[in-house]
Amino acid sequence: MDYDLLHIQGKPYVLMPLHEYRAFVGGQAPANDLPENILDALAAKQENSVKILRKFRGLTQSDLSKEAGISRPYLTEIETGKKDGSLRAMKAIAGALGVNVGMLA
Repeated sequence: MDYDLLHIQGKPYVLMPLHEYRAFVGGQAPANDLPENILDALAAKQENSVKILRKFRGLTQSDLSKEAGISRPYLTEIETGKKDGSLRAMKAIAGALGVNVGMLA
């Protein structure tokens, strides 16, 4: 395996693909049935995790809000970061998406 060595503020760091890092630190299988590219997108946090998982599952906001028992505008606010979402709402969303609520953090 070839990895890049970077120096940041005088300290050496090894740059490796995220999926290899996950295997290196725990040898754990990917969470649930999520492919590596989705796990990488969730770890990168460039987009809201609820939105990433909703799109991966092929759901519209209306579909997910109905399954989770919340309003579509509330789901939109969660996806855009305007609201964090209550614990109850996040558990319901996680259940509808088939993931552990920790995946939405």
